[in-house]
Amino acid sequence: MIELEENFAGVNKRMKRKQSSGIVILIAAFLMIWGMPATVSLAATGATGQISGKVLFEGTRPKRQEIYMNKDPECARENQGRTVYIQDGAVNANGTLPNVFIYAKSGTGSEHFPVPNKPVVLDQQGCIFVPHVLGIMTGQTLKVLNSDFTTHNVHVMPKNNPQWNMSQPPGAAPLDKKFSNPEVMIPVKCNIHPWMKAYIGVVSNPLYSVTGTSGTYTIKGVPPGKYTFEAWTATFGTQQKTVRVRAHHTTTLNFTFHNQ
Repeated sequence: MIELEENFAGVNKRMKRKQSSGIVILIAAFLMIWGMPATVSLAATGATGQISGKVLFEGTRPKRQEIYMNKDPECARENQGRTVYIQDGAVNANGTLPNVFIYAKSGTGSEHFPVPNKPVVLDQQGCIFVPHVLGIMTGQTLKVLNSDFTTHNVHVMPKNNPQWNMSQPPGAAPLDKKFSNPEVMIPVKCNIHPWMKAYIGVVSNPLYSVTGTSGTYTIKGVPPGKYTFEAWTATFGTQQKTVRVRAHHTTTLNFTFHNQ
């Protein structure tokens, strides 16, 4: 009797899955009749895919400039005993690139992506912007912190958004800002410490990622469809690739940059 009940339960689950799939197909067909993209219905039901890959580097690694912080004793103290280099042009030990901003440049259609409530944090640690490259959605809060014991000057220099330039002493309150328009990329600098640089990618959707020390990335929750993704680097230029994403599948998308 127990075995019969388990078999019946298994059949019931399979029937429910088939019914759910049928409903999704019917909704997609209905939307297509009315001229609406089926990806909207698929995304709404949670039927999304993901993209993952790595950013490779070929050629001679550029010689990176060492940073000398002696003009600010606090910066020198915080970095005592280690050598700090300019982050642009860095190549990972495994032959990949860090700090590559990868985002959906086109193909998102009319999907609605809610703005996250959680802010994106840009910190100043050891007289360096952390992270060096970051992404944020339009309307999302950028929270700028100063974790150092010296005064910094946060100068954000967009073209499609208002520019701002604010001083931030030690222990000061965070600077909370928002961007209204997409813009890739927005340079950030500190007017007091000229070696300090960062880049902000402002996009209208959450389909973006930044590579780290392994040179890899993953973008989850991608609605099915055809997309053009762009990989941006501060030193080696940009690349674009077109890819088709399927629901419940991981699509591999790699990029290779060369030293020019």
